[in-house]
Amino acid sequence: MLLSAAMQKSEWAVSPSDDRAESLAQALKISPLVAQVLINRGLTETTEANVFLRPKLTDLIRPAEMPGVGEAVSRIKHAIENKEKVTIYGDYDVDGITGVSILWQLLTFLGAEVDYYIPHRIEEGYGLNSDAVRSLAESGAKLLITVDCGITACGAANVAGEAGMDLIITDHHRPEATLPEATALVHPALEPSYANQDSAGAMVAYKLAWAIADEFSSGPRLDPKLREFMLNATSLAAIGTVADVVDLRGENRILTSFGLRALPESELIGLRALIASAGLTGKGLDSYAIGFRLAPILNAAGRMGHARLAVELMTSTSEMRAMQIAEYLKAQNTQRQQTERKIVKQACEMVVERGYNHPDRRSIVLAAEGWHTGVIGIVASRLVDKFYRPTIVINASEGEKGAAQGSARSIPGFCMLSAIKACSDHLATFGGHTMAAGLTIAPERIDEFTDAFEAYAVENLKATDTVAKLQIDALAPLGQFTREAVDQLELLGPFGQGNPKPVFATKGVRLLGAPRRVGAKGDHLQFSITDNTGSIRCIGFRMGQLEKKMLEKDSFNIAYEAEINHYNGNSSVQFITTDIQFE
Repeated sequence: MLLSAAMQKSEWAVSPSDDRAESLAQALKISPLVAQVLINRGLTETTEANVFLRPKLTDLIRPAEMPGVGEAVSRIKHAIENKEKVTIYGDYDVDGITGVSILWQLLTFLGAEVDYYIPHRIEEGYGLNSDAVRSLAESGAKLLITVDCGITACGAANVAGEAGMDLIITDHHRPEATLPEATALVHPALEPSYANQDSAGAMVAYKLAWAIADEFSSGPRLDPKLREFMLNATSLAAIGTVADVVDLRGENRILTSFGLRALPESELIGLRALIASAGLTGKGLDSYAIGFRLAPILNAAGRMGHARLAVELMTSTSEMRAMQIAEYLKAQNTQRQQTERKIVKQACEMVVERGYNHPDRRSIVLAAEGWHTGVIGIVASRLVDKFYRPTIVINASEGEKGAAQGSARSIPGFCMLSAIKACSDHLATFGGHTMAAGLTIAPERIDEFTDAFEAYAVENLKATDTVAKLQIDALAPLGQFTREAVDQLELLGPFGQGNPKPVFATKGVRLLGAPRRVGAKGDHLQFSITDNTGSIRCIGFRMGQLEKKMLEKDSFNIAYEAEINHYNGNSSVQFITTDIQFE
């Protein structure tokens, strides 16, 4: 995400130039700029760098290597052959939605008697819950398969066993010391040697689906129709992987890269309807389009209503029904955006009133009655962007079980799950990841939890840790940004966690003519810069207020993303400005 002038001022963290960049560039026939970025991503050898630049689907880890897959396939095959009722139980976020869609469609294709269940975000909360398990067992389900949840649900797993229902758990969240009792546990972290410990829930579901497809194929290669299905499913897995913000290197990059390329031509009716509703039909789709255009529409189902509708969209075989759902979810997403903006405004005012933006403050915990539970996670992310502190936002209104619900987002270097666990005496329930978590808490305990969380943050964060860092891949003269070099930068995509879009910087640039405020409100800034090596046109979004200061200075330092701008049939290098330093 681009940093703007409205956000907290960032410190530049410039990666040192590496002597190996020149030889790597020559070996791979790429620009030294691209080679430097590869080295910054930890790719210093020609072979591994070449794999990164040119990912192939054949480089995916074989599904049989995923821990627990063998036992799961055996039990699922038994259920299909004996016409047992199977229910897939998934999380309500995009990762869960896409994972459920992959497994449900494959099992349906193989003739299984299969249904899916998605818990209600507000009424039931995250994860496998005992009431739902009992209800599914009473409905006749003999096998329950979780997607993106369940690895810590020991109590609910026991309920499944007591009800005579077998359980297969597929998950990627951090397991605890005690694992739930289940027929199979499919989880990358259960075998430390497994090469992709950062698999998303949709990736785990995809691997299980692939293993099932292998089992039902007649030879060593997938049967043609199963192969076609698995290729289409890469797009669903890619959406789940990007939306869950897992590390986009290694296997995740391979699957996401292929899934993105396949996305515009997808044969899945629901995906085509989703793309059309976002206004992206006929356009190239990248990780930004997934993260900021497609995923929010899918997520709106779970945030503002029920995520089951999103699974129906992803598995629909009716173009008319798919378009109806897609347009409805688009409207729900608009409602979500309006609700989000209102809460963000209230939350920012609370931060300032309480002094949580003071340099000595290490964390932010905010609570208010009536804040929409489906939106507070996004609000927490917005506050992290603005104030750069670990943030927890709580809807203080009591839920059905007398507990308030909260969502947490972190900053690099601060494990949110460990922090919450250290303060768990004040909580009813909690769970999550290093960077994001959820919790429930009795409303009367919010103040003491806030104090405990701040005390933990003070112990584990220095003042410099709460200053946003802008990672600069290289200081470079403008002349290095040729059309060919900037084209090659696209080989580094798809971009995301672990592989951010490269940011470069040039010091001591001068204006080439007067800057111009553009946009409906004049809040963007268009200008051209020059140094001793070249000149380039720039756009600074939400930087219009810097026009006067820019004119007052003889020179300044600029950080940017480089891209090719296509306009009126012409193409030229353009910089998207991320920050400006005036000395």
